Amino acid sequence: MNLVSRVKNVLFAPKTEWTAIEAENAPHVKVFTTYVVILALIPAVASLIGYGVIGYSVLGTHVANFGWGVRQAVVQYISMLGGTYLTAVVIDMLATNFGAQKDFNRAFSLVAYAYTPMFVGGIFYLLPSLSWIASLAGIYALYLLYIGLKPMMKVPAEKQTGYFVVSLLVMVVVGVVLSMVLGAILLSGIAMRF
Repeated sequence: MNLVSRVKNVLFAPKTEWTAIEAENAPHVKVFTTYVVILALIPAVASLIGYGVIGYSVLGTHVANFGWGVRQAVVQYISMLGGTYLTAVVIDMLATNFGAQKDFNRAFSLVAYAYTPMFVGGIFYLLPSLSWIASLAGIYALYLLYIGLKPMMKVPAEKQTGYFVVSLLVMVVVGVVLSMVLGAILLSGIAMRF
């Protein structure tokens, strides 16, 4: 299936698309190189343009700095790529605790395709004042993750919600740590300029 069709189907017909994805059982390296690496460029490039070229207003002052845009792009790209892997590791590690099938390839596909709204929603970083809309895409991504757990990880229906909630809590902790590390890197780049 081509990239555009997959994105469209994941976003607009997720229940039937999860069945197709489950049947493919693609290796995680293939999903990473043909899907995640490409789509993660959307928020990265949009951040580069939005923060580095178009800019934003701070207390009535227009700010656009190409160096800041580059750092934002790098942080976005690393966050998307690393976040996909870390989330898949968490979901795979927790699988047996909830009677689900432990399979990293399926866990990675689940996360990669569930992240689709965040990849596509990253286009809103073009206008930094609208970047909050990209965050809203994360809510739909959580829904996709929830409905994908059953077909992809073979979790029993009665344990699906618990599996989702515990996975989500662990991912929030991992996300906070990742954000702190990337934020420290980003801020150290700013401090070096002064």
